[in-house]
Order: sequence, then C-alpha cells, then structure tokens
Amino acid sequence: MSKRIKILDLTHRLPGPLAGKVLSELGYEVLKIEDEKHKDPFLSGAFSDFDDSFEDWYRVLNENKKIVRLDFKAPDIKTIIAGYLKEADGVLLSLSPKLKETLGLDDKSLAALNRPLAVVELEASKSHNKAMHDLNALALSGFLALHVAHVDDQIVDPPFFPIAGIAFGQQVATQILANLLAARENNHVVKSVSYLYETAESILSPFWSKELQSQKRTKFLHNGAYPCYSLYRLKDGNYVALAAVEDKFWSDLIDLFHISLPLEKRFDRDPQAFQKVSDIFAKMDTSEIENMTRDKELCLSIVRKI
Repeated sequence: MSKRIKILDLTHRLPGPLAGKVLSELGYEVLKIEDEKHKDPFLSGAFSDFDDSFEDWYRVLNENKKIVRLDFKAPDIKTIIAGYLKEADGVLLSLSPKLKETLGLDDKSLAALNRPLAVVELEASKSHNKAMHDLNALALSGFLALHVAHVDDQIVDPPFFPIAGIAFGQQVATQILANLLAARENNHVVKSVSYLYETAESILSPFWSKELQSQKRTKFLHNGAYPCYSLYRLKDGNYVALAAVEDKFWSDLIDLFHISLPLEKRFDRDPQAFQKVSDIFAKMDTSEIENMTRDKELCLSIVRKI
C-alpha cells in the first residue's frame, strides 16, 4: 500500500484552510499546525470575538485535519517543526517573514532540505502593496461593480459568499498538487506563491471580460437578464429558482403552469415578460409546486426562506 501523502497546513482564516479541506477530501493527510497562544483568528481572536459564526467556519474547514498546537516561542520550536517537516510531502504557508525564519520555514531553510517537497505560500497580491480582504480583492479587480450596478442605495450589503477567497483556496489546492508532481519529477523543493488579488482576476475574468466591461454590460443570464432564469416569490414567502433555459424545459414549464410567455419570449428583457411568470408563481405555495413538479425535469427548485 502506497504511503499517504502528508500536507502541513500553517495557514489561517479562509483560503489556506479551504485548500487543506480540499486536499483532505481527496484523501491526503493534512496536519494543521497552530500557535497555542495565537490560534487561528476564526477560532480565537479578531474574527470570532465579534462574530461566532467564524467558529463554525473554522470547524467545517478543518474537521478532517489533525490539529496540533505548539508554542511558537519555545526554544526548540525549530527542531519540533523540523520533525513534522521530515514526514511531509507538502506545506501550505501563511506566516510573517520573521515567524517563518523562527520556525525554519523560510526559503533558505526549505531549500536546504534537498529533497522533494511542495510548498505554496499565500499572499494578498504581487501588484498591490496594501492589505486586503475578500471585498477589497473583488473591488480592485473590478468585479464588485456588477454587485452595485443596479442599486443606488446609500448602504449596500456585500455579497455573502467570499468569492475571491473561495477561488483563492481552490487555486492554492490546485497549485500544491502541481508542485507535488514537479517536486517528485525533479527530486527537489518546488515552491510557488499564490495571490488573492491575482487569483480573483484570473478566475473571474472569463465571466466578465474586459470586452464585456468596455460595453458597459451589467445584466446577463446569471444575474437576472431574462425571465427564464430568475427567482420568483411564492404565496407562502418561499421562492422558486427557475433556470429553464433550454427549449424543452421552457416548453414543458409553460404547458404545466399555463404561463402565457411563448418559447421565443423567454429571453425577452421587458419587465412585462418577467411579470407574466411572477404572476403565476405568486398565486401558488410550496406544496403546490412540489406536487406539480414531482418526477418532472423542469430546472425548477424551491428556495426555502430561513
């Protein structure tokens, strides 16, 4: 039986731990190493102090890992880390330069290992020197403009899902897998740095390209441009998520619910087209929808309000 690949996760908050979660679910053994005094901020400190939902994030992101807490100021900490490093195939890093040196995880120390080892370090950006969170990365890359394109409110709630950080975490997981292959092929340490901002630009740009931005287009299929792909409120306060884009799905939908919006009009941007669909669903409740659509392929799903 082949040896299970081991990854040391010395990251915190969202992207690194998410990458570790992805790797653990792929069957890799992930060991998260934390300072016993300064734990992950999602568990103790800045974030969890004002919002305990971050503690739940921490639990879910790290539930499949083994967590070890060490005294990062102990006189023998470098030797202790070296012991863990000896058994590792990969390392995820998100530490200050001083702490990396203290732990023996700086570039010079890693290169001296002279063996196959994959390393990915997480940083905010290689082109912006300012500190940033997910919202800043989305703003700087231009993609947050879509979120505010059709509102004029004085205060606008940010998107709930931290899309930039989620994309970043997935990218880090992909990068360390690539580094693992390269390290084994070349028989030495392979390290790369991944960046939050640049990842947001790279991953999100295909969906709102510079060309589309130059056209000042802000409404598309996925954010409510067409009546066949939208959310409609039901009589009981729940919603239906309608995604009947293809001919078959729309034809079956309008036959079942008697919606007076023919096939060719499902891409009509006129508010009256949306209203025709809305008027039908506004008269129905969740149980009616479920009974009528049971065992039918309509791309229609219930969204239950919390």
